[in-house]
Amino acid sequence: MSPTAAGARTWLTEADCDLDVFRSLVEQRTDPADHPSAERVEQNVPLYESDRLRSLAISPEGRRSVQDELVRALSDGPGIVVLKGAFPDAAVVDAASEAFRALIEEERASGTARGDHFAKPGANDRVWNALDKVAVRAPEVFADYYANDIIELISEAWLGPAYQVTSQVNVVNPGGAAQNVHRDYHLGFLSQERAATYPAHVHRLSPVLTLQGAVAHCDMPVESGPTLYLPHSQKFEPGYLAWRLPRFVEYFDAHHVQLPLEKGDAVFFNPALFHAAGHNRSAGIRRMANLLQISSAFGRAMESVDREAMANALFPVLLSRKAEGVSEDWLRRVIAATAEGYPFPTNLDLDPPVDGLAPPSQADTVLQAVAEDWEPERLRQALQAAAKRRRS
Repeated sequence: MSPTAAGARTWLTEADCDLDVFRSLVEQRTDPADHPSAERVEQNVPLYESDRLRSLAISPEGRRSVQDELVRALSDGPGIVVLKGAFPDAAVVDAASEAFRALIEEERASGTARGDHFAKPGANDRVWNALDKVAVRAPEVFADYYANDIIELISEAWLGPAYQVTSQVNVVNPGGAAQNVHRDYHLGFLSQERAATYPAHVHRLSPVLTLQGAVAHCDMPVESGPTLYLPHSQKFEPGYLAWRLPRFVEYFDAHHVQLPLEKGDAVFFNPALFHAAGHNRSAGIRRMANLLQISSAFGRAMESVDREAMANALFPVLLSRKAEGVSEDWLRRVIAATAEGYPFPTNLDLDPPVDGLAPPSQADTVLQAVAEDWEPERLRQALQAAAKRRRS
């Protein structure tokens, strides 16, 4: 271990993975007083009623207060929040579920194998890059789903503006085994040896570049295997080197919590939280969740997404919904989940800054097109030209 001038660790090793220190963090109790907007704290996890958050966040001041509480919960608190009724319209969730099932059947029929990062391949039904696939195949369904205000509320709280949504659908079938405990992307997807080559400040940085979420697409009683979590474990600095170690795995197995969910509920958590999908012991519940990995504008997402194709597919829907009278906020939320909101990297010779320090982003172009009622072909050409300018 190499200390800095201030005494903090510069490098982390497995020798820093002290189980007693870990226990001192994860065995603290979540204080309900730290989460005044929550309905209750259950198994060390604050549960929020989404409609209450909506009402509290109506004013700019109220929105900031709610977001401040959510950020503290994800960083200094238990590292996880449950947002009950995040999707209040069951029809919106059901339409997305049908789109997901169609993708699963299409990929199963094609014989395309779908592995899982932390479970045996084939144990679950998995759809990678569901965001892109649903946007292109079912843009109306996509728009209704990603106009969700709770996704925006917590994404902007943790990541700021210009966040980037990706989605992977996971269906754990009856008898499906649990995942191995893990931390998530970025450093969680590296080997022990590789993770140790990054300095300690990068271990602290990685969790704030991503927000992990899951939307329940069916009721999930405990026997169906909802995700296992270890509240407060995100605070353990060498955790990216600890989660594979047998003594930490054993501790997780003995002390995790597991919360039942209802269709339309959402869970969001710090990606450094120790967690694992549970074992589906039910007789007939195909437990479906839409796993949301939402990235900072300043980070690299795990999946590559064809946002140009998505924007073109969504544009007619945006125009028709605008004509029907949806709010500007509704349109903006769908565009945020669709188009690239950050203007870099780009080729500044071809794509110089305009009226500021940055050129317009892809999302800026789509917003302008909606506001000015462009023809779809005009948007298509503008997006193609912008993509060309960004190439060296």
